[in-house]
Amino acid sequence: MGKDLYAEAGVDIDKANRLVEKIKPIVASTFKKGVLTEIGGFAGMFAMDIEEFEQPVLVSSTDGVGTKLKIAIDSGIHDTVGIDLVAMCVNDILVCGARPLFFLDYFSTGKLEPEVGEAVIKGIAEGCKQANCSLIGGETAEMPGLYKEGDYDLAGFSVGVVDRKKIIDGSDIGVGNIIVGLASSGLHSNGFSLVRKIFFEDMGLGVQDTVEDLGNQPLAEILLTPTKIYVNTIFRILKEYKINGMVHITGGGLLENLPRILPQSCKAVIEKSSWEMHPIFKFLQKKADIPEMEMFRTFNCGIGMVLILPENIVKDVLFQIQALGEEARIIGKIEPRDPEEGPVTFV
Repeated sequence: MGKDLYAEAGVDIDKANRLVEKIKPIVASTFKKGVLTEIGGFAGMFAMDIEEFEQPVLVSSTDGVGTKLKIAIDSGIHDTVGIDLVAMCVNDILVCGARPLFFLDYFSTGKLEPEVGEAVIKGIAEGCKQANCSLIGGETAEMPGLYKEGDYDLAGFSVGVVDRKKIIDGSDIGVGNIIVGLASSGLHSNGFSLVRKIFFEDMGLGVQDTVEDLGNQPLAEILLTPTKIYVNTIFRILKEYKINGMVHITGGGLLENLPRILPQSCKAVIEKSSWEMHPIFKFLQKKADIPEMEMFRTFNCGIGMVLILPENIVKDVLFQIQALGEEARIIGKIEPRDPEEGPVTFV
């Protein structure tokens, strides 16, 4: 048999095929009713049960993990960023009231390392299980010369469904509604370019170094805490209560994300003292002397998901959320907005 010139150029098809075989059972463990194809085909197929919907509307989202990946690469911890990838996509479609159906991933690298690829896919599968959706396909791309040795990138794609009459778009938000914040697990997947600058450039630390103010855990473990997936909690609430608006607090923080669903006549008034900020945010703010409004514009600051609710159901919803093991609290209210005012006010 002659030389494998493609392999000599840096692309090993046999290695990629072996990875596909190894991850088949991992992927299959996420399959729910409706999956029609196994991993490895040209396309994934999903048969949606439309009997429960009068007018089913498909909702889709795509996202990545950002420079949080660099910490995974530097630390050799690859089995959590897949959870982040799923979370960033499914939380986005969740705010429309959509239930995730299936997920696809794109994994690209300079030279495929099967152990790394398998660990990443395991994380993606775990994220899909937490979101109660199926991983039905993906792409592994080996692109020598485009990435530095050991580097890789991820992208994710989620599709969900909601009945047209149950779409949550913020149009029902009104003055007097209450803003409830669900706790984040930490940084989630935003602000990492600044985080890495503070810890690794300004402070000169490494991923395995510890910080006393952060509990003396290795930095990699703290920074790679996966993004929280809120799907199951929210759908338990939606079975009994009407949510007027939801916001996934990602890049842009509370300051930039809340206005995306607010009617022009309304503003969100956030009480800064209503929740305890996660230690990682306190540390970053103090260490880098970050202005308060920049914190609220860069990080989630401890609030990963926001619900806007009629006042009369707030106590019941809070009780239910807490019974499900999530932390939640009232963090503000909706008030009338004057034309010259901004959409978000912190008090």
